Amino acid sequence: MTDLLQEQIAYYRSRAQEYNQWWYREGRYDRGEEHNRRWFEEVERLRTVLNRLPQQKRILELAAGTGIWTRELVKIGQHVTAVDASPEMLAINRAELNNSSITYLQADVFEWTPAEPYDMVFFSFWLSHVPPDRLSRFLQSVATMLNPGGHLFLIDSQRVDESTAKDHVIPEEGSTLERRLNDGRVFRIVKVFYKPDELQAALLEAGIQADVSLTETFFIYAQGQKL
Repeated sequence: MTDLLQEQIAYYRSRAQEYNQWWYREGRYDRGEEHNRRWFEEVERLRTVLNRLPQQKRILELAAGTGIWTRELVKIGQHVTAVDASPEMLAINRAELNNSSITYLQADVFEWTPAEPYDMVFFSFWLSHVPPDRLSRFLQSVATMLNPGGHLFLIDSQRVDESTAKDHVIPEEGSTLERRLNDGRVFRIVKVFYKPDELQAALLEAGIQADVSLTETFFIYAQGQKL
């Protein structure tokens, strides 16, 4: 499993320059006008729900990537700590946002722990990359990163073929799949698709009371607080 996780990091480092094509439905991810309209409508729904949260002093973003959601977090947080294993992703994030209220840290999310807890922890499209046998340990770690009553918000993918590239296949079973870059290189990564009830139960076991919801087609998200 260690080799797979290292390959997953290598994939996202190599993918950094093309990552936003997925989010903005460009190139291999462009599924047509109707699909793109529905995608961005659901994205806006997620953004609205997130921005309803109360203002936070200190927010921790795990697997921050290119800053797609970091730019939203600075609207509700006085300070954001953005952590990612990929220096390439963080470089894009920093260049795009250029915001002094963000601290960037390159670290393996599985290995890193903060010096003190935060008022809110956020991660998007990361939980699905946590191996099933590490899920409980990871969520317990997230709980320790939160102050009592601190907020958790996470976003991830539903099992929908159209959410990924045209030349990607989502297998019916298993927790690993192959991902191809624009240059043809292929990597193996962890990918787990959760249902609301199982995710809610896993969070509660870790000490986080959360409501887990689905958008119409593409996304699953959870918002909750540490007990």
